[in-house]
Amino acid sequence: MLQTKDSGLALDVKAVGDDGVIEGYASAFGVVDSYNEVVEPGAFTASLVDGRRKGRSVKMLWQHDTTKPIGVWDDLAEDSKGLYVKGRILKDVSPLAAEAYGLIKAGALDELSIGYRTVQTEPHDDKQGVLRLLKLDLKEVSIVTFGALSRAARITDVKSILEGGSQPTVRQFEEHLRDAGFSKSAAAAMASACKPYLRGEPEAKADDVLAFLSALRG
Repeated sequence: MLQTKDSGLALDVKAVGDDGVIEGYASAFGVVDSYNEVVEPGAFTASLVDGRRKGRSVKMLWQHDTTKPIGVWDDLAEDSKGLYVKGRILKDVSPLAAEAYGLIKAGALDELSIGYRTVQTEPHDDKQGVLRLLKLDLKEVSIVTFGALSRAARITDVKSILEGGSQPTVRQFEEHLRDAGFSKSAAAAMASACKPYLRGEPEAKADDVLAFLSALRG
């Protein structure tokens, strides 16, 4: 079974050409994600070399669905920032590819995520509980709606606001509830119920909202 991980870096929308060419970073080095894992520089080197030697391509998929290829990756390379990729969405081949291209072109989709198998890891020396991913076997790079790093960033934003003694907006809190797994209607109802706290009305304390937030996260 493949593991997945998003880059946390948006696609360069300006680099989306009329010919379906897209480019961006599929993985960012040195970033601790919501799984307490960090991809180290060089993690993809062996996999990329082996793939080229065997003529094995890294697949371009839609939302990590192996039955939905939407294009080809022509260039994959590691640099100091992460795993850079450049490829072509085959928008004239399938309706799904055309849809994906249109959404990216419009800015509605702007994230990449990798599908891989772990080959070598080790605990981080300086960060307790963090696992360093030293060697990964890269299988596919997907275009996705949301990835783990984006969700983690929104959760961290809300938590930081609360721990600073302030309150997030109702919209920010509702988005956090959606990220926690609640339906749109349930998140809206719960955020609405918390309005007195979020708006700083008398006797409403940020600590109470933080406790509620922590309970949701388990």
